[in-house]
Amino acid sequence: MKRPRPLQGFKKLVTRHRPAINEVVREPTAGGVVFRRVGQRPSDVEILLIQDAKNRWTIPKGHIEEGETARATAEREIGEETGVKNVKVLSWLGKINFRYRRQSSLVLMTTEIFLVEAVGDTDKLKPEEWMNGIKWLSVSEALEKIEYEDIGKLILLGLKKIRAGSKA
Repeated sequence: MKRPRPLQGFKKLVTRHRPAINEVVREPTAGGVVFRRVGQRPSDVEILLIQDAKNRWTIPKGHIEEGETARATAEREIGEETGVKNVKVLSWLGKINFRYRRQSSLVLMTTEIFLVEAVGDTDKLKPEEWMNGIKWLSVSEALEKIEYEDIGKLILLGLKKIRAGSKA
C-alpha cells in the first residue's frame, strides 16, 4: 500500500502563527459615488475615483466622527480626500459591510454610501498625500477599475438614479 505524500508547503503554513483575535472593533464609515455632468443627457457623467496607497481604485470615504451623521461624513471626506468642496448629496445608495484583520483585532467596517453630484469647478482636484491617484473616469472606466464589487453595484444604482433624474 502506498503512503500518501505530505502536502507541499504544509509545514510552512503550520509554522506561520498569527496572534489570536482579542477584540472586535466596529468602524462606521461613509463616502460617496461622486459624479459630474459632462454633457446634455442625464447619462453624460463621469465618476471620481481615488487610488489608495495599495493601488486599489475606490470612492472617497472615511470614518464617521462622534456626533457626525453619515451624510455629513460623506461630504467632509469627499472634500478632504479630493479637494471637491461644492457638492450636492442627492440620495443614499446603500450600505456595505466587510471585515478584515488588524493584528489581533477583527475589524467590522460598515460604509454608508451616498450619490453625490460635484458642481462648479470640478477640475481642481487636490488628493491627499497617501493617495497614488485621483481621476474623473467615464462610467465604463470606473466600473472596470473599481476594486470592490459591492461599490461597483452601487455605482450602477447611482447611474440608474441619475438617468431617472432622481433627487431623492
